[in-house]
Amino acid sequence: MLEGKRRGLTCKRDGRPRDHAGHGERGAGETRGHSPGSGGSGCGVPAVLTGGHGGGGGGAAEQRPAQHGQDAPERAASRQAAPTPATKRRAKTASAPLIGQRPRGRERPSERRLGGAGWEGAPRAGHTHPAPIHYGARWRDREAGRACAVPAAMAGGGGKSFLAEAGYGEQELDANSALMELDKGLRSGKLGEQCEAVVRFPRLFQKYPFPILINSAFLKLADVFRVGNNFLRLCVLKVTQQSEKHLEKILNVDEFVKRVFSVIHSNDPVARAITLRMLGSMASIIPERKNAHHSIRQSLDSHDNVEVEAAIFAAANFSAQSKDFAAGICNKISEMIQGLATPVDLKLKLIPILQHMHHDASLASSSRQLLQQLVTSYPSTKMVIVTLHTFTLLAASSLVDIPKQVQLLLQYLKNDPRKAVKRLAIQDLKLLANKTPHTWTRENIQALCESALHTPYDSLKLGMLSVLSTLSGTIAIKQYFSSAPDLLPLEQDAVFGLESLLVLCSQDGSPGAQATLKITLTCMVKLVKSRPHLSQSVVESLLTQLHSAQDAARILMCHCLAAIAMQLPILADGMLGDLMDLYKVIGRSATDKKQELLVSLATVIFVSSQKALSSEIKTVIKQQLENASNGWTAYRIARQASRMGNHDMARELYQSLLTQVASEHFYFWLNSLKEFSHAEQCLTGLQEDNYSSALSCIAEALKSYHKGIASLTAASTPLNPLSFQCGFVKLRIDLLQAFSQLICTCNSLKTSPPPAIATTIAMTSGNDLQRCGRISNQMKLSMEEFRNLAARYGDLYQSSFDADSATLRNVELQQQSCLLISHAIEALILDPESANFQEYTSNGTAHVESEYERRMMSVFNRVLEEVESLNRKYAPVSYLHTACLCSAVIALLKVPLSFQRYFFQKLQSTSIKLALSPSPRNPAEPIAVQNNQQLALKVEGVVQHGSKPGLFRKIQSVCLNVSSVLQSKSGQDYKIPIDNMSNEMEQRVEPHNDYFSTQFLLNFVILGTHNITVESSVIDSNGIVWKTGPKTTIFVKSLEDPYSQQVRLQQQQGQSSSQQQQQRTAYSRF
Repeated sequence: MLEGKRRGLTCKRDGRPRDHAGHGERGAGETRGHSPGSGGSGCGVPAVLTGGHGGGGGGAAEQRPAQHGQDAPERAASRQAAPTPATKRRAKTASAPLIGQRPRGRERPSERRLGGAGWEGAPRAGHTHPAPIHYGARWRDREAGRACAVPAAMAGGGGKSFLAEAGYGEQELDANSALMELDKGLRSGKLGEQCEAVVRFPRLFQKYPFPILINSAFLKLADVFRVGNNFLRLCVLKVTQQSEKHLEKILNVDEFVKRVFSVIHSNDPVARAITLRMLGSMASIIPERKNAHHSIRQSLDSHDNVEVEAAIFAAANFSAQSKDFAAGICNKISEMIQGLATPVDLKLKLIPILQHMHHDASLASSSRQLLQQLVTSYPSTKMVIVTLHTFTLLAASSLVDIPKQVQLLLQYLKNDPRKAVKRLAIQDLKLLANKTPHTWTRENIQALCESALHTPYDSLKLGMLSVLSTLSGTIAIKQYFSSAPDLLPLEQDAVFGLESLLVLCSQDGSPGAQATLKITLTCMVKLVKSRPHLSQSVVESLLTQLHSAQDAARILMCHCLAAIAMQLPILADGMLGDLMDLYKVIGRSATDKKQELLVSLATVIFVSSQKALSSEIKTVIKQQLENASNGWTAYRIARQASRMGNHDMARELYQSLLTQVASEHFYFWLNSLKEFSHAEQCLTGLQEDNYSSALSCIAEALKSYHKGIASLTAASTPLNPLSFQCGFVKLRIDLLQAFSQLICTCNSLKTSPPPAIATTIAMTSGNDLQRCGRISNQMKLSMEEFRNLAARYGDLYQSSFDADSATLRNVELQQQSCLLISHAIEALILDPESANFQEYTSNGTAHVESEYERRMMSVFNRVLEEVESLNRKYAPVSYLHTACLCSAVIALLKVPLSFQRYFFQKLQSTSIKLALSPSPRNPAEPIAVQNNQQLALKVEGVVQHGSKPGLFRKIQSVCLNVSSVLQSKSGQDYKIPIDNMSNEMEQRVEPHNDYFSTQFLLNFVILGTHNITVESSVIDSNGIVWKTGPKTTIFVKSLEDPYSQQVRLQQQQGQSSSQQQQQRTAYSRF
């Protein structure tokens, strides 16, 4: 105690403020025999994570200035070298264990891992032991150089790994080692190293986003916040704000808040201000903490501006989360805003708190009345701007007052002469137009248009037009134009305006002009799609401007032309001549823009040429590639050729690139693409009626495909397994083999026609198909094969969550082709009477978005018409039926296959990582459970994204399926109800901040080893289920409970004794 007082006096002499009011600058718990490592905590916080400063108040000592000519690190080292009995006693009683370590007794070497102790459950209040959680990862002891335990409960999703997406190297530290490295910095005597360690925590959370680590790390940061100086506290605050989505994973919230909240009693207003901001940042996990509410109310009356501003920040955050706090603080905020003693700048900061008073109707109404009074009472520009914006945000949250708010903003826009107020009104109107366009009336839109016509400021006109642009795609404008008689003049005006913008922006290379040009070209594509009769003039203006525009503008215009040619193929032929002329005269410089222009022009040429490229076009493209391109440009053009079905051109380009790559993986990748292109090129020579040549072409294509799949397998790496590519190509191989087998089956009708007694056999067996001979059984097998292929294509579709829509549509077309052939076999041969053609009727080509889809849909319609016609005219089976099937196969194969974007490029990356608890220390070691008890299996997971999350679709919920299978049975065979023999459960959980958690209760009544499989799938915002994985497996061994075992042994002993008695009785008779 004297030592503590003496240190407190030293701090005063050095001019440092007494922190923790009533406690001085000592480490928390120092005079009670606790180290800062534990802080008297009621949670199991590891020493490597939360102690960190040694025993006996060493952490506080490292923060104090030097005394008696000896600096803090030397004093800490001397105390560590020669510990006193009191230091030993304190270190023994207060040192915190590692994660998963036993709280008392000596640590076992096998337990130096995350989750090694095997306990379960949340910590109890006042309990001084940790509450470990089983964690499914492989943790290594770096110092010993050996692996500790290898539970395999964490599994990553397919596709590109998260580490590769995040840019981490392969030689990364595991969780324990990474935390030890950071803890080393936190225990450093240098402030810079401590700050560096603190700011590295967000990256750690990103790599290991499970609660066990985040809980321990945040408790460690709370200790740093409690015993550190204000700069360290500020660093911890920034880390907390950056890691806001991980806050809900803190398990020991009470302990975390207690350590942070202790600083609120400091006599340093800056420390209190940082604590208030810290509490405000944690409002999502402690919305109803009354002590925090009370501290915020007190601090609002502080005389220190820094503390008051921090209290305002905390009040705003708590008001957004807590209805009780918002209702309680509303009157206080109103009094301060209306009080004459409150400075105006403080009122400007207090007013935005009112935007969160939307929890009930009465609270929102009172806040709106107050804001109405403020607008009229304080007409200054700043006050009106802040009040109006708060008004808008409150209305947008409460919803009921949005029409009134729109009218109020339009009134200020029309009547207020101040330009700043008008600009604010426009911004808020755009916010409301985005959020609730259905609340806009015809009068609102008319008033906005009149204001736009009458204002003399161009910037304000642009803002109002931006609001109208936001409303243009919504129901508000549709309702406004519903009574318009003729839109033809408006259409012509739109075309003239777009052409004028095109001419102006194509000559300007500034970023603003390019952004405007992008919007202009997007509008052109939309206009052509909705008004096809305007397409001719739009395309002519684009082709005319393409010759004189700058390279950056040319690239964008080529993209626009390609999109228009996709929608309206009839315009494509007219483009080709101008495009080839431009391709010939393009410059020979190797700048990036020129290379990009080469790719864009080639893409438009591929789209415009419709079917096969002429030899002249191939020659021109090759010459330009030889003269002015690099390997990457050639690869991109080859990729576009594969996408558009020009496989002969693609094969030649891939062949030329084989010798220009440095990696064998890239070589095998290009070689596989070359083989695939050659295989598809073989299929272009198919002829309608020549079935023998069709078989040879398919055989040649299969030969190339098998070579290509071997190279593709060699090109895969652990970080890039090419799972979609391999699956797609294997399905293509199986489909070609099924087509070949079907043609052979059709030919067998000629080689082995039905026997003369086929009709008699059919009548005897009762199977009418027997009169067709052996072809009927072969056709049945072929139909089942095509249906199986369709199911496999469906599985590939469901596993491609990150694929773009064009790739998914391509897979869907392959699936439909399989279903079409199976339906044709059934309708023509196997069951012609019950064939239903209604469900296969095409819906037209209204939604066709590519030439490949258009040609495939045309083939589908033609085949269905032929099958339906034959089905009605002729009874099976005749040469007409087999010829129809062979023609359908050849027609499908003659459409060049399109390799879509996802085959080459992954724009979106999504994976799920799972952790199960309890999890075994060894993956092959089963978890022991008694058969009269239930196993509580906890499944946690994190959703990991790449650089563009949610580009094509977003995860709405995660579906977890748990199933168990009995592997080996032990003990006697008991009669168990069928319901208890299997465990299969399914739950859907919605991820919050990319984290989800749920529990399953599993029964294991049958003794033996059970195999538990946990499989995850995701559900997007449209309700579609995607089988993304991963799949994780653990083993459980069901043991007989002691009471049943004792009863069974007693029964066995009784039976054995009765048998011995019977034997003695039998012997006594003799």
